[in-house]
Amino acid sequence: MTKTSQTDKIRSGQGFIAALDQSGGSTPKALALYGIEESEYSSEAEMFDLVHAMRSRIAQAPAFNGDKVLGAILFEMTMDRDIAGMPTAQYLWQERGVVPFLKVDKGLAEAADGVKLMKPMPDLDALLTRAAAADIFGTKMRSVIDAASPSGIEAVVAQQFEIGKQILGHGLMPIIEPEVTISIADKAEAEALLMRSLLTHLDALPESQQVMLKLTLPEIANFYAPLVNHPRVLSVVALSGGYSRDVANARLAQNTGIIASFSRALTEGLSAKQSDAEFNAALAAAIDDIHKASISG
Repeated sequence: MTKTSQTDKIRSGQGFIAALDQSGGSTPKALALYGIEESEYSSEAEMFDLVHAMRSRIAQAPAFNGDKVLGAILFEMTMDRDIAGMPTAQYLWQERGVVPFLKVDKGLAEAADGVKLMKPMPDLDALLTRAAAADIFGTKMRSVIDAASPSGIEAVVAQQFEIGKQILGHGLMPIIEPEVTISIADKAEAEALLMRSLLTHLDALPESQQVMLKLTLPEIANFYAPLVNHPRVLSVVALSGGYSRDVANARLAQNTGIIASFSRALTEGLSAKQSDAEFNAALAAAIDDIHKASISG
């Protein structure tokens, strides 16, 4: 596996990144949407076995390959498990041509100043060392912006870049994700503040370094073009953020150079109760729709 070929694949932008990184807090909801209720498992271990089975089913589906899926973001426990008898990251790249990423944050701190920063990550260096050894290409970490608060947004971006530099130090590609909540009244103002802060921090990076950005789809089409075109940005990807797949795809198609990194919008309509033929057909349709929106901008 070569980092260069993986970097080229992400830079090409001819596809999207699948987010398969639900963690402990969001797993019951993901399983419920997949047709498995909480009454059907009795322990956290069983819950994680079930969600890994779901992710394995997705990863092994015929349509889930590097033709349209550029990368996949994994939960730590998924990285530590196997798919089809191979470590997950190796399976994705070697068998499917899909670049593996790892979710590294430990969730969100309490809301303050209109934002939710990331909780401390005291074991991050050890996790990054394991990730590099497991053939992970990059990482993802999420903060949340709930208001157009200049100081709050600057705190989010500063924390993201501080940890991003730590990730770069391990030879991994950080996906910086300051999510703007889609339902807030001052979303456009928050996006303007966010872009200004991101540009400042990007300009301060050494010429030899690049990061990726994962952003909520903006209120104004192509608003984030200065980020898409920034020399320190390998790729800008969009989160679905609670939009339905149709709405997310429609917004995505209006933004040139931004590709999808959808979670809920990818798995919408998939069910544990489906036959393999039904499941594979539903996933193929979702992949086609998201891929089309990703490359149409």
